[in-house]
Amino acid sequence: MTLSLERLSNAPERPGPLLLVIADGFGCADHVASNAIAMAESPQLDALLRSERSRELAAHGLAVGLPSDGDMGNSEVGHNALGAGRIFAQGAKLVAQALADASIFDSQVWADAVEHGRSGTLHLIGLHSDGNVHSHIEHLHQLLRQASAEGVTSCAVHIMHDGRDVAARSALGYIEQTEAVLADINATVDGANYRIASGGGRMTITMDRYEADWPMVERGYNAHTHGIGRAFTSARDAVEAMYGESDSGDQYLDEFVVVDDDGPVGTMADGDAVILFNFRGDRALEISSAYEDETFTAFDRGANPQVFYAGMLQYDGDAQIPQRYLVDPPSIDRTVSEYLVTEGLRSFAISETQKFGHVTYFWNGNRSGHFDATLETYVEIPSDNVEFNKTPAMKVREITDQTIELLRSGDHDWGRLNFPSPDMVGHTGDLNATIEAIRVLDECVGRLLEVIDELGGVLVFTADHGNADIMYTEKDGVKTPLTSHTLSPVPFAIHDAGSAGYTLAGPADAGLANVAATLLNLLGFKAPADYEPTLLDLT
Repeated sequence: MTLSLERLSNAPERPGPLLLVIADGFGCADHVASNAIAMAESPQLDALLRSERSRELAAHGLAVGLPSDGDMGNSEVGHNALGAGRIFAQGAKLVAQALADASIFDSQVWADAVEHGRSGTLHLIGLHSDGNVHSHIEHLHQLLRQASAEGVTSCAVHIMHDGRDVAARSALGYIEQTEAVLADINATVDGANYRIASGGGRMTITMDRYEADWPMVERGYNAHTHGIGRAFTSARDAVEAMYGESDSGDQYLDEFVVVDDDGPVGTMADGDAVILFNFRGDRALEISSAYEDETFTAFDRGANPQVFYAGMLQYDGDAQIPQRYLVDPPSIDRTVSEYLVTEGLRSFAISETQKFGHVTYFWNGNRSGHFDATLETYVEIPSDNVEFNKTPAMKVREITDQTIELLRSGDHDWGRLNFPSPDMVGHTGDLNATIEAIRVLDECVGRLLEVIDELGGVLVFTADHGNADIMYTEKDGVKTPLTSHTLSPVPFAIHDAGSAGYTLAGPADAGLANVAATLLNLLGFKAPADYEPTLLDLT
């Protein structure tokens, strides 16, 4: 299919480029003490978001393809919607549907995994919560029950504590839920040995992304595969001991393995089956490669067992990672970047490592690489491997410096960037650090506005979901840090140095998917007929 766009006869005209600024985790909520954005000194953002060309957009639930409006948005689905211009059913919804109609268990991959599990052990690895951003604990429980019904008697569960998309110290409640399911299976199925075998915090083991911290993946791989880690008699004992040793939230707890008198209870062996039950892709790619890439060199896997490995979804369709998966991922085509490449427009995408894949891979509809490398420039600034409240500016200033160089080069018609700090620092639950992150963000947005005015361009400011807007909850005078995303809408604002020939309009319930058509209009094109409506009134 050959893509093409029609020119707008009444398009806004300006000599300079378009810059899309995505402030990750920047939601719109009440101006109260728990709102780091409201508490920060941010004159540039305040003026921008109070301008005539400013409004709010839905960034959660049905507006971004999630199962219900009770589901928080996240960076993956947010950038998918921003880049695609349409709403696609996302991983959480696809998996929930496949489990509801049991089609997931009709797949050959499931049948093969069960066959391997019957002769050896079935291993289930994933984020252990009901946050519904990377996984859902109920999905795990349904897999466990079905495996036991199909004759698998040995099953080892390897968990990553959350504490990020859910309450900071909620791991024990989730362990209790899963232990109840395991106990029921063990009590009702002859010879069943279902158990939690290993685990650790999601920011400590297994779930790295964008190759920022391979040692983190190595720690998880060794715990899950070889039973290497601090030994405890149960997952509960592990968490309770670590709670007593520090104030760290679940996401930062160290790796552990469960042992009995014979040693670790869930090591892997040749012929075992391994299923990663996360549905989101970014933090699933590296551990998937560790299990199925025969040429893997990122770390020494030791006596690497030959297992049957599958993911809940295929996390990267271009790289075909993993090769086997239970549910087909969303098929996102005709993204705004693909259309603009066909029209010969030159672009750049930039962020630091923690969010680089969001403005490339997720923005492009879960597609790795360029549509046309001669027209697209991708710039990744390496992230620091630290707890981000210790460096709340992250690489926001460096991203800004590089973006200004790209804009002034004259080599690009448009560009997009992700400022990660409202989200990544917000996830730590540190209010003061997040306030500082917003202050630095404001400083850098001010610098970008100056350059846009200098070049006669246009700056579009938005976010992918909320986070920094609600940093804690309070009950009976007790403040509890909120490290998860929020259900808040996000801002959308346009600063146009040269054109006053339009106003903001669009549907009252507009969401992130409406941004793509808006960008096309600002660049002089009509949007495809099936894109969500533009936010501009050009009449």
